[in-house]
Amino acid sequence: MEFNCSSPTTIPVVSTFASPFDTSAAVNGSDSTSTRKPISLWPGMYHSPVTNALWEAKSQIFERLLDPPKDAPPQSELLTKTPSQSRTSILYNLSSDYILREQYRDPWNEVRIGKLLEDLDALAGTISVKHCSDDDSTTRPLLLVTASVDKIVLKKPISVDIDLKIVGSVIWVGRSSIEIQLEVIQSTKENSDVSDSVALTANFIFVARDSKTGKAAPVNRLSPETEREKFLFEEAEARSKLRKRKRVDRREFEHGEINRLEALLAEGRIFCDMPALADRDSILLKDTHLENALICQPQQRNIHGRIFGGFLMHRAFELAFSTAYAFAGLVPCFLEVDHVDFLRPVDVGDFLRLKSCVLYTELENPDQPLINVEVVAHVTRPEIRTSEVSNTFYFTFSVRPEAKATKNGFKIRNVVPATEEEARRILERMDAEMLTRKSQ
Repeated sequence: MEFNCSSPTTIPVVSTFASPFDTSAAVNGSDSTSTRKPISLWPGMYHSPVTNALWEAKSQIFERLLDPPKDAPPQSELLTKTPSQSRTSILYNLSSDYILREQYRDPWNEVRIGKLLEDLDALAGTISVKHCSDDDSTTRPLLLVTASVDKIVLKKPISVDIDLKIVGSVIWVGRSSIEIQLEVIQSTKENSDVSDSVALTANFIFVARDSKTGKAAPVNRLSPETEREKFLFEEAEARSKLRKRKRVDRREFEHGEINRLEALLAEGRIFCDMPALADRDSILLKDTHLENALICQPQQRNIHGRIFGGFLMHRAFELAFSTAYAFAGLVPCFLEVDHVDFLRPVDVGDFLRLKSCVLYTELENPDQPLINVEVVAHVTRPEIRTSEVSNTFYFTFSVRPEAKATKNGFKIRNVVPATEEEARRILERMDAEMLTRKSQ
């Protein structure tokens, strides 16, 4: 993604809490004479410093979404837009804003990844709205929802003491789907080169629905201009074809796959049938489980009244981190979000259960063993005795080098399945990850 081209004014992010040392009457620099309804009074908004900043910057677009014209017709003519028209950047003044810094600080003096995931989803949503907007107040706006997260990769640790910028734009569109690429940039005095300053990359897929009928709706076309934009478009097109191939390619296990399945299950059967003789360097998948549950609250909903996808990713990340921590016995180091599926919406009042496990480990590199964690979110309805999967999340962690250095003889265990269903889940995830790596 190009950052040296002309782009809209960077949106500053400020803390959502007033400093105890600030005695001024104005909040967040707002004018007390303003007649526009403050963000805190709008229903259906999940609040964070970044959502506040985006709201203030693009309030006119979002006010249309909150109060769409009744019985308005859909957009009659699709527009052609460029990536630069949706490009948005937000700036975190972490070096000078003490309150903001404290909101994002983790125990290791780095930026909290869970909160950053919320912000990435919020920014991606804003960018998708900008691309799909037709600037016509007489038409009804589209309903845009997060369909999946293709990949989020942490390239280097993100310090909480240095200013941070997130830049993103639409890089590809299909008939009713949009791919947004975001880059988190943190420059230091020693390293001012933009390419070396990228700390994290993320790709979000949004889909458009007609806000009245709920059916898939066409989105504005995209016309990449620069060579870089054309390259990103082609890459995203290839990923779209790969996703379609994965959906079609959910084949039955053939003879070779059965052999892999049996090999995975062999050690698990020893654990079940002869536990005293089981490999002490292995552990059953079911023994890595963690779980938590929550009731989804109104404060966690987005502008469409559904639970904000970034909030779900945040909660899933925290559980995955805890799962990796309990499994490894040392503080884990986040590497990437491998994939996230948003299979069904989560509503206010839903009883949400998040279940996690270490799906498998990769131990080829002893200096950086990989821990692959799966988190599955279930919407549970006790009244009618149903439980549906709403989201699946896949995370990869390693172990923080400084933590590993303090523990001699540290070793990550191998995870083995006890049932055929567990073995199939492991193989499907391994194959999906291998297919993704081959396409890169």
